[in-house]
Amino acid sequence: MFAWLDEGSRVVRGFTDRHDGHSIGAHAGLNLGSRVADDPAAVARNRAAAAAALGVPAGNLVFLHQVHGAQVATVTEPWGPEDEPEADALVTTVPGLALVVLAADCVPVLLADPVAGVIGAAHVGRPGLLAGTVAAVVERMRFVGAVNLDAAVGPAVCGSCYEVPQQMHDDAVALVPEARAVSATGTPALDIAKGVLAQLSAAGVSARQVIGCTRESGNLYSYRRDGVTGRHAGLILLRPPAAPAHRPGRHHPG
Repeated sequence: MFAWLDEGSRVVRGFTDRHDGHSIGAHAGLNLGSRVADDPAAVARNRAAAAAALGVPAGNLVFLHQVHGAQVATVTEPWGPEDEPEADALVTTVPGLALVVLAADCVPVLLADPVAGVIGAAHVGRPGLLAGTVAAVVERMRFVGAVNLDAAVGPAVCGSCYEVPQQMHDDAVALVPEARAVSATGTPALDIAKGVLAQLSAAGVSARQVIGCTRESGNLYSYRRDGVTGRHAGLILLRPPAAPAHRPGRHHPG
């Protein structure tokens, strides 16, 4: 169900696939998206399973109303579905909150400075890549205290599978040359993940990528492949700092 990257450290982050969930039909599996016409009860059970795997209450999973922009929301406490802001990135310094971004071809990005106690998550599609979502979330994280950031970039549709019209390709490449790609059939395409990696590097953020094409993998949701489908997720949790070890007082003889 989960591919954890930092198990055992102060920051835990990972990416879900579609295994072991309660959704059926077109959304079959661990669909965590609530805006894709899935059964709300199934989505609630899937989210509860994700929260249990992280060791937090389901109410501590923090979601967004993602809109393919560059807005960043700073989280200080959990919010309910009716309070989800329209944004595509989240930042917090509060332990115990799990930030969640949903995807089904777009790029989930999980960022952290464990020493400073700052985490962030971003959903980056083609519009977000061009709008500057990566730079915006990095800037917000540094504003609240992050110094040494690193990022994990999750599975997304690959360049060979993301065919686009020539003009869309040219407009995107003019802003992010690293996103240039050619489809499997030789037509113009974009590699959003490569663009994200380039933007992270330009912002001074080290990154690692979880390889996997959503369109090619039956283990992941893909809007481009299926149209009606669910959403997998990137999740990141900041744990409380470890309590200092108890040191018995030194005995001084009288």
